[in-house]
Amino acid sequence: MPVTNPSRLLISAAHKSSGKTTVAIGLAAALAARGLAVQPFKKGPDYIDPMWLARASGRPCFNLDPYLMSDAEIAASFERHAADADIAIVEGNKGLYDGLALDGSNSNAALARNLNLPVVLVIDARGMTRGIAPLILGYQAFDREVRIAGVILNRLGGHRHESKLRAVIEHYTDVAVLGAIHHDAALEIAERHLGLIPSNEHADAGARITRIRTAIENQVDLDKLLAVARTVPTSTYDAALAPSPLPRGEGTLVRLGVAGDAAFGFYYPGDLEGLQRAGAELIGVDTLRDRHLPALDGLFIGGGFPETWMEALEANQTLRADIRAAIETGLPVYAECGGLMYLARSLTWRGRRCAMVGALPGDVVMHDRPQGRGYVMLEETGSGPWPHGAAAPIPAHEFHYSRLENLELHAPLRFAYRVLRGTGIDGTHDGLVYKNLLACYSHLRDAGQHRWTARFVEFVRACKRSTQGQAAHSGMQRSTPATGGARS
Repeated sequence: MPVTNPSRLLISAAHKSSGKTTVAIGLAAALAARGLAVQPFKKGPDYIDPMWLARASGRPCFNLDPYLMSDAEIAASFERHAADADIAIVEGNKGLYDGLALDGSNSNAALARNLNLPVVLVIDARGMTRGIAPLILGYQAFDREVRIAGVILNRLGGHRHESKLRAVIEHYTDVAVLGAIHHDAALEIAERHLGLIPSNEHADAGARITRIRTAIENQVDLDKLLAVARTVPTSTYDAALAPSPLPRGEGTLVRLGVAGDAAFGFYYPGDLEGLQRAGAELIGVDTLRDRHLPALDGLFIGGGFPETWMEALEANQTLRADIRAAIETGLPVYAECGGLMYLARSLTWRGRRCAMVGALPGDVVMHDRPQGRGYVMLEETGSGPWPHGAAAPIPAHEFHYSRLENLELHAPLRFAYRVLRGTGIDGTHDGLVYKNLLACYSHLRDAGQHRWTARFVEFVRACKRSTQGQAAHSGMQRSTPATGGARS
């Protein structure tokens, strides 16, 4: 049975770095300021853009990734999270037709077809005049099933430049100009080695979003854009094709710490939901300010930028000591990328070396070029700590400028994964296992091909039961009086 369609848009571009993220942030903020419920989505495995989109819209931003999710899962996630919104805004990655597959099956254009998304093309028009017409016409002709419903001209040189472009587009094409944004350096969000600076680190993120929102309100016809978003054909998506929702985990509720602060913020909202559905109560842990680890049954340290906060992380000696002691005594811990870096002996960047937790016998060194970047494919070795190993390869992704060096591989250290595609820790393996810790450079995604959140929570619950059982047994032994020489 087809579901009701909310208004929707795909914000895409002719090529990357056209300013589509800034435009998407501004649109989300401007429409939210009108009182609309704006549900943001991001195509691909990005963490940083979704953080900005979530802050601009006031709602979590969910990733739609054809490599890590099936078409049915993508449709189900989109329809479920957009169901109570007035408009859904999907920000693409790279260019409209870019993607891994030669046939474009995992491109932004394919996503637009599958979800019935009218496309708004953001065009970096610096230095362009008449040449903008064949660009637009070519994008229209390349795939007639993709509906380019309008363009937003970006980084214009002034009103004269804008007038020329509008005249050319009106004369040669049938595409509506929905907005024309003049170049303004104040609208740009600063970048560094992994892309934009995340909103949880940006000192004036709120003020920057307000500036971007104001520019969009003044230079984009929001009423016309909303009209385009409402022109959605009847959906072909059938709810029966969606994966069945996961039941909430049965048994003991577990307290799962999640590192969430300026150093660690790379989490998929859908994965956090998966942890909760599996029976985890999520407890925030601030690695920069919390002096001690709270009472926990398990710990999840996601990705982030520990290198930019390494002095503060080093200074918090008591928390580092607590985490190391907890790992040594068997606390179940899962760490991804930045989390792995934090659990190593040390972190070196730009000539500065700082002590980290020290649970992993290796040193992390930052490099000038990426050491691992893109989608990966993992195969379980059978040495991982979590139950029910996946028989099929596991799709994931990585993006790191650091490398784990001076690694002392000895028992009981082992690897959970063989790397079939990608880099991982050493080009062949990923997922260091030490006691109940699993630390890897790859970022997992809780999707139909690998429901890692349920596996991890099940492992945490099993460890908790084992600890409780051992404590009860020890208590019974201590309370039983000695019987030697006793008389009946």
